[in-house]
Order: sequence, then C-alpha cells, then structure tokens
Amino acid sequence: MARMRAIEAAVLVMRREGVDTAFGVPGAAINPLYAALKKLGGIDHVLARHVEGASHMAEGYTRTNAGNIGVCIGTSGPAGTDMVTGLYSASADSIPILCITGQAPRARMHKEDFQAVDITSIVGPVTKWATTVMEPGQVPRAFQRAFHEMRSGRPGPVLIDLPFDVQMAEIEFDIDAYEPLPVAKPATSRIQAEKAIAMLNDAERPLLVAGGGIFNADAQDKLVEFAELTGVPVVPTLMGWGAIPDDHKLMVGMVGLQTSHRYGNATLLASDLVFGIGNRWANRHTGSVDIYTEGRKFIHVDIEPTQIGRVFNPDLGIASDAGNALDAFLEVAREWKAAGKLKDRSAWVEACRERKRTLQRKTHFDNVPAKPQRVYEEMNEAFGKDTCYVSTIGLSQIAGAQFLHVYKPRHWINCGQAGPLGWTIPAALGVVKADPQRQVVALSGDYDFQFMIEELAVGAQFNLPYIHVLVNNSYLGLIRQAQRGFDIDYCVQLAFENINAPELNGYGVDHVAVVEGLGCKAIRVFDPNELQNAFAEAKRLMAEHRVPVVVEIILERVTNISMGTEINAINEFEELAERGVDAPTAISLLD
Repeated sequence: MARMRAIEAAVLVMRREGVDTAFGVPGAAINPLYAALKKLGGIDHVLARHVEGASHMAEGYTRTNAGNIGVCIGTSGPAGTDMVTGLYSASADSIPILCITGQAPRARMHKEDFQAVDITSIVGPVTKWATTVMEPGQVPRAFQRAFHEMRSGRPGPVLIDLPFDVQMAEIEFDIDAYEPLPVAKPATSRIQAEKAIAMLNDAERPLLVAGGGIFNADAQDKLVEFAELTGVPVVPTLMGWGAIPDDHKLMVGMVGLQTSHRYGNATLLASDLVFGIGNRWANRHTGSVDIYTEGRKFIHVDIEPTQIGRVFNPDLGIASDAGNALDAFLEVAREWKAAGKLKDRSAWVEACRERKRTLQRKTHFDNVPAKPQRVYEEMNEAFGKDTCYVSTIGLSQIAGAQFLHVYKPRHWINCGQAGPLGWTIPAALGVVKADPQRQVVALSGDYDFQFMIEELAVGAQFNLPYIHVLVNNSYLGLIRQAQRGFDIDYCVQLAFENINAPELNGYGVDHVAVVEGLGCKAIRVFDPNELQNAFAEAKRLMAEHRVPVVVEIILERVTNISMGTEINAINEFEELAERGVDAPTAISLLD
C-alpha cells in the first residue's frame, strides 16, 4: 500500500474519474491541494480572477461535451461564498460541477478562525451534496461519493470542504485498487412505453418538448430518430435548443414568454398533446399553467421523480433518464410502425411548417444606431452552422434566442433558471478550454458584460480565443422594459458622458479601452452596414493573437423586444416580416 498525503489521494481519484482540467484561485487554506496538483500532474489549471468566475468556467466546461465535469477550486471563507452563484446556476440546470474549498484546521473551525465559515451549511440548498471531511482517511471516499452523486439520477453540483490539517495528514491509499462507483439512472418499463406511445398515437396534433435532460443523457440522436419515426414535431426548450437542428422539418420553434418564436407559441396553442422529455415546465416556457394546459393532454418524462407533478400533474408521468426512455419509446414505435399502426402526421407537420414560414419577425432595419434585430441577422450571415453560442440573461439573450439559429447539440450554452449577470464571459472561456477547436461566439448586453469583465484577462493569459458580441444600449434593457408596467424608467440608465471617450456620445463605459487593457482585442461598430467587415476582422484578430475579441455594437437606446405574460398574449412591438427581404436570414423564407 502507498502512503501519501490525503490531498494527494484526492488528486489521484479525480484523475481516475476523468478530470484533466480545473479552474480556481489558490489561497493559504487550499495550498496543499495546489502542491499535490504540481507534484502529481495530469490536471491542467486555469487561474481565474474571481472565484465566481472559476465556478462559471467549470459550468461552461461541463456543458460543452457529454461526460465532462468541471472543477472549481478556492480557499476558505469568501472563496466558498463566491462559489454559491455558480453552484446555484449548476443546480438549477442539472449541471454537475465539483467545487473544492479549503478550511481552517479542525481544532480552530469553531473558534471563528480567519476565513473559517460553515460553507456546507451555506451551500446546502444549492448543491446535490456538500460535506466537510473531518477524517483524513475519508478524503478519497468523499471524492468517490462526489462523482457518484454528480452522475447518478438528476445530475448536479457538489462541494467538498477540506480542513487544512485533513489535507496534510498522511494515509494509506492504493489508487490501483480504486474503481468509480456504478452510476444509477432510472429507466422506462415496457408498459410505460406502450402507454406513452398509445397516448401519442391517439392524439391528432401532438408535440414533443425536448428539454436539457436530452443533453444530460447524450440522447439527442435518439430524440431526432423518435421524432422522425413517429412524424411528431419538436419544440425544444431553451435548455434543449440544438437537440434537433433549427432547419430540420420537424423543428417547429420555441415556446414561451420571452425566448420564443411566434410560430412556436401558435403551434403549441394548436396542439392537443404535449410529450415532454427531460424538461421541467419552467414558467418562462409555460406562462400560466391554465393557459398552457387548456385543451391538451400531457406526458412528462423526467429523471427526478419529484419533478413530475411539481408544476402541474400530467396525464402520464414517467420517472426515467431521457436516453433510457427514448430507447423504450423507439422499441415500441418501431413495432407499431412495422405493423402500420402509427398515424400519418404529414398534414399536422405541414400546418406547423406553414406557421414557421409566415410568422417570422422582421429583422432587417437600417437604423443608426442599430436596432438589435439587425445585429442577429448579421450574426446569422457571418457565423456558420458550426457556431456555438454562449449567453445568459437580458434582452440580448432573449432577442438572440428569437433570431439566431442553432444546428448542433450543445451549441447553445445558456444559463437557464438562475440567469446570473456576468456568467457569459467565464462560461465562454470554460467552453473554449473544453473544446479548443469549437467556434465560440458569446453574446452579452453591456451590463452582463461589465459584471465579470476581469475574466477576459484569463482568456488573454491562457490563449482561449473566442468572439464576444457586445450589444450596447447603455441601459438595463430588460429591467427597463419590465418597468413599463410600473410607468417608471428608474435607476436603470447606464449612460454618462465619459470624459475620456467623448466619441461615445454619452454611452458611458469605454469597453474598447477596458478590453484592450485586459490584453484582448476589441472593435466598435456604429453602423450595422459595417458589421460583416467587423466580424471578419474579429475572426482575423482572434486567429492571429489567440485571445478573445470583442465586437461592440452601439444600439439605439430603447428597443422593446417581443415578450408577454402569457403565451397567447405576447406583445409584438415590431411588424411581421412580409417578404423575404424583411428577414433574409430566417430559417423559413417567405419568398
């Protein structure tokens, strides 16, 4: 048996569990872990500028590829509290990340020692499991359980808190005798599958709703096969966007109050059965339950049994991993197809496609300063089908979801339920670190961009290149729009006369100067007709310098983006596209 420090055993376990990258900020209470990382090697480390940033980098890393688990490391006290937002974000979206904190020595934990805080109590509500390891011999088993928890059932984040003396103590540990624990995921039974397919077949106008659980199960190919086999159209949620390509004939739009398409909402309202797989009926997708459910039946498949019936009670609920469920559904559907029992859905699909063709929002505006719709039109033109978009919250994200196109799984990487400002930059860096060949384009409004702008220096230091599209209206745009209901426009203005940048004409922060000061490149655009040249130059600069490149577009100060309080009552502030030239990069052209 080998004798080693407990923290060295932890590093060996992480390597055996597949970890090769970590994001973090060292400190006195976690230095033993850093010493072990240096001694043993095999885990690359990216130094963040803020521990919250490291937690979002870990999220981006996990969300990039199936099987990834991002790791975030910090010292005791405020490092752990800085991780809370990342843990909340990961927990809400069922994303496994491993957060590791240092802690005061055991004998001083209860004496209000410097930076000693009960972090496991603080993070309990936003983790799947959190523990302070009090015995050195339990360290490797705590990490073993952590990976088991993250991967089993509904995925989620964990936190391991390590007192300094626990890290330093020597233990006996044999990594060659170590094996990861088997992962437990519920499956769909034959009778459940038969009942689901029978309900689906009885419906006249059914829809499949594809949630983020499809990606957690790496089941996007099975979803598309099931849709094609049954002929049933698909509505992805925001977390499931990309599970079926936007240009697939059975992709009929997103539904919701904000990140939705007019044709998607119209199709949901015309349906008579909704078959949700790996989704949670988020309120920004459904609006009020009464309107969303009226006149239609529901099947709900979720890996977490307590999610079924949480928002509303479905006609059929199945607790199952999405991939296991789709295996069962495909087996039954293939038998029914061979027996000629599946309905012909061609008329329903054609009706959905006609809505997709005729209910396109207009994007082509020549205004200067630019209207945001035009920006997304130009992004569609400049960035191809391999582009991976990263975004989090605000009018920029909402309009992006309405107008951009996603063609591949995990190519819309978005913080869904939590929506913390500042998430986009560090998450994008995590994506690039996970897949250096991926064409990453991040999207932010000016306030989201300013929240964790310091993390751009990480991209410069570690050569993590991507393009960041910054739409700047010098406003908290989403909150300003929400304040219309209160007849106020209060404390949401970011504009001021910048004495160092008069050319901004009152738009406040000189983002180009800040970005360049952090070691990256930046381009500012006032006229939307210059965007194609700007995007081409951004690609050139990114390839040459291997750093993030920011393209800032000065927008008109006030634009109201389509949204509402119910899916049948969306406020449309701009006219529909009437001709192809009104929305030239729409998926379904008018002419």
